[in-house]
Amino acid sequence: MASGSKKVIYAALIANGIIAVVKFIAAAVTGSSAMFSEGIHTTVDTSNQLLLLLGLKRAKKPADRVHPFGYGKEIYFWSFIVAIMVFAVGAGISIYEGIHSVMDPHPIENAIVSYGVLGAAMVITGIAWYFAWKEFKKIKGERGYFEAVQKEKNPTTFVVLFEDSAALLGLFVAITGIGLSQWTGMPVFDGIASIVIGLILGTTATWLAYETKGLLIGESADPRILEEVEEILSSFQGIKSVHETLTLHMGPNFILLNISVDFRDNMSSQDVEDTTAALTQKIKDQFPLIKRVFVESEKAKHI
Repeated sequence: MASGSKKVIYAALIANGIIAVVKFIAAAVTGSSAMFSEGIHTTVDTSNQLLLLLGLKRAKKPADRVHPFGYGKEIYFWSFIVAIMVFAVGAGISIYEGIHSVMDPHPIENAIVSYGVLGAAMVITGIAWYFAWKEFKKIKGERGYFEAVQKEKNPTTFVVLFEDSAALLGLFVAITGIGLSQWTGMPVFDGIASIVIGLILGTTATWLAYETKGLLIGESADPRILEEVEEILSSFQGIKSVHETLTLHMGPNFILLNISVDFRDNMSSQDVEDTTAALTQKIKDQFPLIKRVFVESEKAKHI
């Protein structure tokens, strides 16, 4: 059974694969620059879904000597590559095509074909967007939308949601550009629409890159997890004080926890071992995402 994030990616992959082929055919028939840009946009999105699936697959590779904490960050790397693809290929080609069309505009032929293709694409993309939105709302919980994006450690869902949102906006711009070209008799609007689509993609890519960069570099666990871990630490009588608790996401489902504590002076080495073992087990039982716990014994520093 595919996970929620995989279902979202598969839905977007199927939708974009179909739409990309139809858009390029329509672009060839109509000569529309905006339609061609939309075809490039959808092709990039299709490639991106394949990259995300690759990232999910590679992230499941077991730990080895070279990567002792596993390959969970692979999904962060491939999500960042997706952002680069959207910016460099999608935005770059769309803006280039738009500028070329503005400088050398050509009338759009068979515009009815464009309207039909773009309308159908809106329906199909809207269905894919709904799947992504539904999954995002599930993981969002009670958090605000921006907070959910900033704190979510599995980027696949919001990456697809961003892409689908940009796709819907791009489709609207393409229809507007073609409509204005027909209504005014000025084909330059088609080229302008292509440039606007490129700017939408560039903005989306920049935001995606910003959000995935933090995950790739390394982010701590949710502050609420830290607070509850510290509560667990305070419940152990053998611990005199806690110096620091450090966490790091090694992947969406892998948190590394490092604790520095000062044990009571009257404890034997066996007592320290028993306390450490009990502490580690309790933390892992309460937080399944915490896979590795390192406890460092350190005396309090007196000034």
